[in-house]
Amino acid sequence: MDGFAAVDFGFAREVLQRGIAALYLVAFVSTLNQFRPLLGEHGLLPVPTLLDWVGDKPSRRRMLHPTLFLRIRYTDRRLVALSWCGIAVSALLVLGIPQLAPPWVPMIAFLALWIGYMSIVSIGQTFYSFGWEMLLLEAGFLAAFLGSYDQPPPTVVIVLFWWLLFRVEFGAGMIKIRGGREWRDLTALMYHHETQPMPGPLSRQAHLLPTWFHRAEVVGNHLAQLVVPFFVFAPLLSIWVPGPVPQIIGTTAALIMIATQLWLVATGNFAWLNWVTIVIAFSAVALPGVGSAEEATSAAWPGIPLYWFVITAAVGVLVAVLSWPALRNLFARRQLMNASFNRWQIANAYGAFGTVTKERIELVVEGSLDDDALLWREYEFKGKPGDVRRMPRQFAPYHLRLDWLMWFLPLGRSLDDWFTVFLLRLLEADAPTLALLRSDPFDGERPRWVRAVSYRYRFATRAERRAHGVRWMRTRQRVVLGPLGLR
Repeated sequence: MDGFAAVDFGFAREVLQRGIAALYLVAFVSTLNQFRPLLGEHGLLPVPTLLDWVGDKPSRRRMLHPTLFLRIRYTDRRLVALSWCGIAVSALLVLGIPQLAPPWVPMIAFLALWIGYMSIVSIGQTFYSFGWEMLLLEAGFLAAFLGSYDQPPPTVVIVLFWWLLFRVEFGAGMIKIRGGREWRDLTALMYHHETQPMPGPLSRQAHLLPTWFHRAEVVGNHLAQLVVPFFVFAPLLSIWVPGPVPQIIGTTAALIMIATQLWLVATGNFAWLNWVTIVIAFSAVALPGVGSAEEATSAAWPGIPLYWFVITAAVGVLVAVLSWPALRNLFARRQLMNASFNRWQIANAYGAFGTVTKERIELVVEGSLDDDALLWREYEFKGKPGDVRRMPRQFAPYHLRLDWLMWFLPLGRSLDDWFTVFLLRLLEADAPTLALLRSDPFDGERPRWVRAVSYRYRFATRAERRAHGVRWMRTRQRVVLGPLGLR
């Protein structure tokens, strides 16, 4: 680092800007494909109903994060237009085109993505209630101030990314230590690969690894989340410790966290949670001489215009002030997980999987064409387990929102309202709803009845796989809801 210019972090900025923009592109594509059947005018949780309830009442408006749809009436067409605009701006940033202009151009582009996607998340209700939504929003806000190619990135913004990375990793680590006993007795990953929301192609192989390996996984996770994050700040010591050692320490810490996140990518489907963490971790990777470092000079703020220095310094002060609740939360006895402390979702608290479920219960949705409901056929979802012979697919960083919420249903005390509407849409053979599924057993014909049945799933052992050709073993438990018919 060199004063106000992070002259050795040009490559880090490249990864941050293009990587965050790529994840916004994925998020807007996911919204384009899924928002209307889930939340649109005729969705499972219609946004117009929410906005009608909010109305002009200030108390209810404050319950929502800022959204353009409080100023303009929501329609599905406007949602589509917003999604396409987000895709276009994201693609330009991935290509690096706005970064060729003065720094205020990529700033406007990223702030447009931030405001546009926040407008969607704010009205997304339970389908957009995941921690990686606010993580992507905060990363997009910070990326707006990384500058252009004709100057080195501002040190203050790079350090803010380190602070974000620290909150993500250390917050998740503290949630686990304070959470279920399985994280403290090192047994959590004996279950997690099997019971996680959406297993991937390698999840079964990971689950079948020996016990000692799973214990080592937990130890490695604790080290990567509770110890290593402190070392990403090591480059700040270069002010007092000359030479490359501080940056080497910071880069090593970042690479350790990247490696652990890649293991999670390989063994599960956590939307863009792991991918955005990987991108943010590159903020601590220093490569001297790569990027815009050669543009630096010996001026008071090398290579950075005065107006840009003032803007980025103001952002640093703003985030520092807003970070106090998040900092206090990290060391609070009742630590909050995935919490926002201000309406703009900056300086949030993060964390995941404070407890691990020990068994996997799946709701299987079935339909019947018979009046007497003797023959039942299963609806297949794209990501969640169903057919015991089917290998789980890799979808991340794409987010299958319906499949994720199906995982939560057996964990609650009652079925959510959206699920009843979902069954109604199946009875109507609603085409947009059926498009969210992998297959419709009735090829567009309306079933006479639908129901939800609970099953206990577990991964097949190697012997069971050889004997029966299955990847899952399942045991039927009970009919949870139904049979239901339109009459």
